[in-house]
Amino acid sequence: MVNRKTFLSKLLTGAVLGLALATSAHAQDKPPIRIIIGFPPGGAADSIARIMAEKLRDKLGQQVIVDSRPGVGGRLAAQAVKAAAPTSGTYMIAPNAVFVFQHLTFTVKDLGYDMNADFTSVAQLSSYPMAMVVNAETGVKDAKSYIAWAKANADRRTFGTAGAGGDTHFNGLQLGKIAGVDLQVVPYRGNGPLVVDLLGGQVKTGVMVAGDAIQHVRAGKLNFVGVFAPKRSALVPEVPTMVEQGFDTGGGNGWMGLWGPANLPKAELERMQTAIKSVLEMPDVKEMLLTKLLQVAEFRNGAEVDKQLKYELDHWGPIIKASGFKPSI
Repeated sequence: MVNRKTFLSKLLTGAVLGLALATSAHAQDKPPIRIIIGFPPGGAADSIARIMAEKLRDKLGQQVIVDSRPGVGGRLAAQAVKAAAPTSGTYMIAPNAVFVFQHLTFTVKDLGYDMNADFTSVAQLSSYPMAMVVNAETGVKDAKSYIAWAKANADRRTFGTAGAGGDTHFNGLQLGKIAGVDLQVVPYRGNGPLVVDLLGGQVKTGVMVAGDAIQHVRAGKLNFVGVFAPKRSALVPEVPTMVEQGFDTGGGNGWMGLWGPANLPKAELERMQTAIKSVLEMPDVKEMLLTKLLQVAEFRNGAEVDKQLKYELDHWGPIIKASGFKPSI
């Protein structure tokens, strides 16, 4: 005979096991989540997508696929997300530049989407500071000495960037305007050629993601001038902000976010936000982002992302307009 306590215990265990199996089966029945990346494999957006996909599989109980669609600065990926049904489980991970600087420098017709109408902001995933760096032979080690050096070297008032029309481009122009120095941008075809010329002295100054310069600063070949951020970054806590040094650039960090199609169901939005926040709080994820991708895990929900985007659009709009910059399609 089985006593009542043992019977109830077995009954409860069986019920829990049945529920777990049913939940697991239901999860397997869900269509996969697809995260589209608009940049080449191995880059920052692709790498963070693969980290998030691995962790979200466990959190959400369903398959998560990374779909690479590189081209025209992330626009192909954005167009694919715009075209997806709001219930399709389609998302995009991209840097804020896709929604800020492209929106301000291209028309909706050129882009093929309207950032204000065609997407749902889900979450911010990480941040990374933009920095000005100089060839160490200049002797420059901070913003004030850089401005003094630039004023004394009129023929060297140029700064390199990894391309034209992005945050590094306009951060440099903004600093020059605030300091009263006419700094001219020299756009390169990617960060690699820029770093080569910085190390060789062909260009003395560069504005780039701070993480891309760290190893060369530690080797004594480049110096940080400062970071374009409202506060010091955990990535390079020893480097002061431009604001600390008396130059209120106010541009903020670069950051990675996740967006879905317009009209994403509220329950799905909240489910994704809860899972993403949980993943970004994992110590191993924080460590991977900081040491391997040179980014800081930083969560914002969709409403906070929209607020940040509005701030950046309002901040950069007049600066870009005053610059007279016209992009090539």
